[in-house]
Amino acid sequence: MKIEPSLKMSIFQPAIFTELKAAAEAKKATGAELVDLSLGSPDLPPDEKVRRVLSEQSLLASTYGYTLGGTKRFHEAVANYYERRSGVTLDPKTEVIQTMGSQEGLVHLPLAFCNEGDIVLTTNPAYVAYEAGIKLAGAVPYEMPLRAENGFLPDLDAIPEDIARKAKLLILNLPGNPVPALPDAVFFDKVVAFAKKHNILVLHDAAYSEYYFKGDSPISFLSTPGAMDVGVEINSLSKSFSLAGARIAYIVGNAEIIRIFKELKLNLDYGTFGPIQEAAATALDHAEEITDRLRKEFSQRHKVLMDGLAEIGWTATPSNGGMFVWAKYPFDMDDKEFVFKAIDECGVVMVPGSIFGSEGAGYVRLALIQDVEALQKAVEQLSKLYRFHGSLTV
Repeated sequence: MKIEPSLKMSIFQPAIFTELKAAAEAKKATGAELVDLSLGSPDLPPDEKVRRVLSEQSLLASTYGYTLGGTKRFHEAVANYYERRSGVTLDPKTEVIQTMGSQEGLVHLPLAFCNEGDIVLTTNPAYVAYEAGIKLAGAVPYEMPLRAENGFLPDLDAIPEDIARKAKLLILNLPGNPVPALPDAVFFDKVVAFAKKHNILVLHDAAYSEYYFKGDSPISFLSTPGAMDVGVEINSLSKSFSLAGARIAYIVGNAEIIRIFKELKLNLDYGTFGPIQEAAATALDHAEEITDRLRKEFSQRHKVLMDGLAEIGWTATPSNGGMFVWAKYPFDMDDKEFVFKAIDECGVVMVPGSIFGSEGAGYVRLALIQDVEALQKAVEQLSKLYRFHGSLTV
């Protein structure tokens, strides 16, 4: 019997993380110590209160039924969180929907709004799930480059008029993955005006909204006047609350967008496990306490890695938020080749920038997922990279 994948399977490229893991395991087998800064999975455990609720709820015989669109308790916790943290008022019945992690929501949302051939405005570089969702829907990505001269924010003025007229959806991610750029109110005002002028839906991925290291928190897109008319914001408890494996997130914003997406969701799944939603609601209820501790730890990590890379001649993109450092290494080598050489030569695992788009060539992404001591060790090891067949210089 001949088994063949569908044509749509061609849109899914082999994950670089699998290759990086294999190279890291091979290096580890030689007895070498590794510092893995590749996958953005939090190393800190969930708060004890959150774990206790999940444990207690899981013991109840009554919590094993379908939850469908999400529990009332979870939706209200999301609305309360937004009111406290961003000053945004949400109707938990019509302006909140639960998703099974942000990746599920990001990949599926274009299916609900894009027709074959529709244009979706996305960034370059960008989180890889955006392109998967766009192509799964049969839509066409139009890439907006993120460059230093624009503060690594997309230049909406540079989008050709004919492209803007045809665009159906605009995807933003601030602070972002892989580039942790921060927007200001002026930028989001411009986004709203642009969306209204061209009748474009806006999806803002706010997965790293609690990752800021000084000053005020990043602005919620929905706090911008008029934003609720044109778009939604997706957020996950994976990063800020260390619930990555629990797969719980939410989309909030425009009620009609939520209603349409809910129709799709009801045909895809029956909701996240109830105890997980209860634990997530507990996390949101105690967000201030939990995320204050998170920021103190990640602020230290961020400083150690940024300062350390600067000392060894790397150029890291200035940032005050996010879970990653986006850095240009001082070696004349393709970024994909470089990360595997770095594993082999110094035992540090990073992600090549070009997997996020052509604008990422020559960069690497380093995740702040190890403690300060490990990050110091990573910098020390990277400083020892020596000439490799004439390609690396120190």
